[in-house]
Amino acid sequence: MQLQTEKNRILSIDFFRGFTMFLLVGGFSGMFGKLDPEASNPIIYFIGSQFEHVEWVGLRFWDLVQPFFMFIVGVAMPFSFTRRWDKGDSWNNTLKHVLTRSFFLLLLGWMLGARNDSFNLTNVLAQLSVTYLVAFLLMRKPWAWQLALSFVMILTNDLLYHFWPVEGFNQPYEADHNFGSWFDIALTGHLGPGGWVSFNALSTSAHTIWGVLAGAVLMNTWSQMKKVKVFMVVGIVGVIAGFVLGLYIPIIKHICTSSFIIVSGGWCFVALGISYWLIDVMQIRKVAAFFAIVGMNPLFIYLFSNLGGKHLLKRMVEPFSYRLFHWAGEMTYQVGTTLIVAAAVWYICYFLYKRSIFIRI
Repeated sequence: MQLQTEKNRILSIDFFRGFTMFLLVGGFSGMFGKLDPEASNPIIYFIGSQFEHVEWVGLRFWDLVQPFFMFIVGVAMPFSFTRRWDKGDSWNNTLKHVLTRSFFLLLLGWMLGARNDSFNLTNVLAQLSVTYLVAFLLMRKPWAWQLALSFVMILTNDLLYHFWPVEGFNQPYEADHNFGSWFDIALTGHLGPGGWVSFNALSTSAHTIWGVLAGAVLMNTWSQMKKVKVFMVVGIVGVIAGFVLGLYIPIIKHICTSSFIIVSGGWCFVALGISYWLIDVMQIRKVAAFFAIVGMNPLFIYLFSNLGGKHLLKRMVEPFSYRLFHWAGEMTYQVGTTLIVAAAVWYICYFLYKRSIFIRI
């Protein structure tokens, strides 16, 4: 399978984005619970738990999917905007484009998160509408300023959670009793679902800003291995620092505490470093092409997943997968069904790719 790419394109960016979106829509998150409903097998339980969000405090693999997505959006920004500016586009025109895109991301996020009697802005697209705009406004600043301001946002978030004076909402690490919960009630009249809060957009802006800085490193003339080392060192330091900070400030994704932002940001750099090394240094292109095809249509994949497309495919596949696999046991049936659904999702992306159909804002 050959992937049509621009000259000098860094394919690991498409791979990283595609791998993240494929995880989101592939159906793997619900498979392991069906393999072992009683949670009696510790290995299956551990793997399966990594495909679910932690209940409140802690970190699992599934908690990294949104940071990965926010981060890789930032990584791509220096490439896309530099290309536009090199062609003569003005900063004002690109700002108008960013404002328009942010508005529609916010609108889509609001629509996906709305219920008949309430709405919230905790959806990934709604959050991205803010982080994308913030990262763009800062991306022409020196890297030290971008880095410093990202930590100012993280610190501001923590200070508000610790010192917000409203009684009943001054318990920083308690679900529905923290500053973020108060903010949602003030903004929408309702608490966010499951303890998630809209104010996360402030601290998670750091992920997109750090992605912009990582993209600038990729555009640098440094050797490939120096870039890999930079990503890995920064990532490992971030992971360690985040876990150490977590001894004092709990790692809570639902409200994006500083420890969560830093540890997940560290994993973003580690994942990018590994992706860049495998795909662009070691030239493992076939694997890259498989996931890159998904990564070229991220908005379609996200909407497809959230509007029930994955479940529709599963219902269509099950009558066939049952007859093909059920005789071999429940495990084979569940794994077979998940793999067929994932393959179908990939083929839809491939179909769109071959016809140059890309859903963008």
